[in-house]
Amino acid sequence: MPELPEVETTRRGVEPHLVGHQVTEVIVRHRGLRQPVSESLDSIAGERFKSVQRRAKYLLFDLEQGGGLLVHLGMSGSLRLADPASAFKKHDHVALTLDTGKQLRFHDPRRFGIFLHLPEGNPMDHPLLQGLGPEPLDKDFTTALLAKACAGRIVAIKLAIMDPKVVVGVGNIYASEALFRAGIRPATPASKVTKPRLAKLVAAVRKVLAESIEQGGTTLRDFLNSDGEPGYFSQSLFVYERKGEPCRVCSTVIRHAVMGQRSTYWCPKCQR
Repeated sequence: MPELPEVETTRRGVEPHLVGHQVTEVIVRHRGLRQPVSESLDSIAGERFKSVQRRAKYLLFDLEQGGGLLVHLGMSGSLRLADPASAFKKHDHVALTLDTGKQLRFHDPRRFGIFLHLPEGNPMDHPLLQGLGPEPLDKDFTTALLAKACAGRIVAIKLAIMDPKVVVGVGNIYASEALFRAGIRPATPASKVTKPRLAKLVAAVRKVLAESIEQGGTTLRDFLNSDGEPGYFSQSLFVYERKGEPCRVCSTVIRHAVMGQRSTYWCPKCQR
């Protein structure tokens, strides 16, 4: 599943090709996504993109005449710039032809994504974005905030930091990696993690996400960046999907368990 770094990488990849440019044609090949592609999407032909923003794992495309697009990549989605003359892939569901001669295509094999047209208002005000926690790379994500969210909770610390009401965008891969860097076992009850250790975790979350964005996102089977090349952050993973392999720091065998229906990896020596 594309996580925050993959979505941010996509945002940065498509932004310079969209902002200030006009949509000349709208092609909807399949409307049956997690939510049906908006019937009003055709009406954006002739409009120009004003900005491309991200909130959590949602992409928001502001239009100069007001309103915009709300896009979620779901479990397998991606956005790519293509030559309009090139053949569509089987799961290319939406295409926006631009005045640059390029075409923005939304590809989603599992159809869990979202591609909505919001005719008016600020896309940031959409109900899907309400109740979300702070962005992990913003100043609002602090040790004090995390400590308050963990107080009195017996839920595992890994599940706590994956809760979008606590902080957005810390998916399974990055939660595992941040906990390793902070030296905290994933199953530790959130309320049992001391404030100094939470401070290390906040710093680790920031660092692992920033590094992944810089390197282009994690290589996953279903994710390709905007240029069609895979990301490279997987080369730096310490624990994720390394079950039975030696820890890169202490050589102890990496362990695996299922937590909250998600695979979890940790080093029993480095993480306490």
